[in-house]
Amino acid sequence: MEVIHSISDLRARIRSYRRKNDQAVGFVPTMGFLHEGHASLLRKAREQCGLVVLSIFVNPLQFGPNEDFERYPRNAERDLYVAEAAGADIVFMPDIKEMYPGQIRTAVSVTGLTDRLCGASRPGHFDGVATVVSKLFHIVQPDQAFFGLKDAQQVAVIQQVVNDLNMPVEIVPCPTLREPDGLAMSSRNVYLSEEERRQALVLSQALQKAEDYVQANANFTAAQLNQLVSRHIASAPLATIDYVEVLEYPTLQPFESSYLSDLSSIIIALAVKFGNTRLIDNLILPVGK
Repeated sequence: MEVIHSISDLRARIRSYRRKNDQAVGFVPTMGFLHEGHASLLRKAREQCGLVVLSIFVNPLQFGPNEDFERYPRNAERDLYVAEAAGADIVFMPDIKEMYPGQIRTAVSVTGLTDRLCGASRPGHFDGVATVVSKLFHIVQPDQAFFGLKDAQQVAVIQQVVNDLNMPVEIVPCPTLREPDGLAMSSRNVYLSEEERRQALVLSQALQKAEDYVQANANFTAAQLNQLVSRHIASAPLATIDYVEVLEYPTLQPFESSYLSDLSSIIIALAVKFGNTRLIDNLILPVGK
C-alpha cells in the first residue's frame, strides 16, 4: 500500500496504472478515524475495482464556526492499518495547503436537497462537502466511488452533483454498518460517555419501531411515523432531538400525498445530540409502489 501526500504524485500514479491496466479505479473518500464502516466500503471497492484509492482529509469547509473541526478525532497510524487490512492500494493524505493552496473563490452548491435535515441544521455544510468531493473526483478521476448510506443526504447530494455536472463516475451507495447492539458506526461515537452510549441505542430502536409499523399498516402518514420515532427518542433523558423527518427518497422532499403508500421510497432521518455529541441515523424503506 502506498501513502501519497501530493496531488501531482497521486495523478502520476493513477495515470501510470491506467496505461498498464484496463480495470476500474475505485475511490473511497473519508475524513479518517476509520472504523468497520469505512473498511466495508474499501472491501466493496476491492471486490469491484482493480485499483482502490482511499482519501483521508478532514475538510474544514464542511465545519461551521462552532463545530468540532479542531477536536475531530484523528489517528493516522491506525487509519493506515485499517486501510491496508481492508484492501486499499493507495492512501491519499493531503494537508490543507495541498487541497486549498490559496483563497477559495469557487464552490459547488446544491439547492433543494440541502434545505432540510443536516442542511438546515448546519448551514454551508453541504457546500463544503460538494466542493471537496468534486475536487477529489477531479484529482482521482475514479470509475466508481463508494459512500455509506448512514449519511443518506450526503449520498443524494453527491449523486446530484455527479448528474448535474456530468461527472464520469458511478456512485455506489453501501448499507449502514452497525455495532452488535444496533448503534450506527460513526467516528464521533468515541465522544460518548458510557451512559450516553447506552442511551444512544434509542436511535436504532426508534427506526426499528417505525419499520415494524410500516410493515404492519397498509396506510400511514408521515406525521404518524414522525410522532412514533420522536416519542421513543424522547424516552432517553440525555437525548436532545435536532430533527426527525420523514421524506421522499432520494428527492428529500415532503410528499404531496398524505399517505406513504402512494410513494416508492421514503427516508426516516434523524439527528440527536447526547451531551455535546451529535449523531445521525436513518432508515430508507421501499413503500407502496
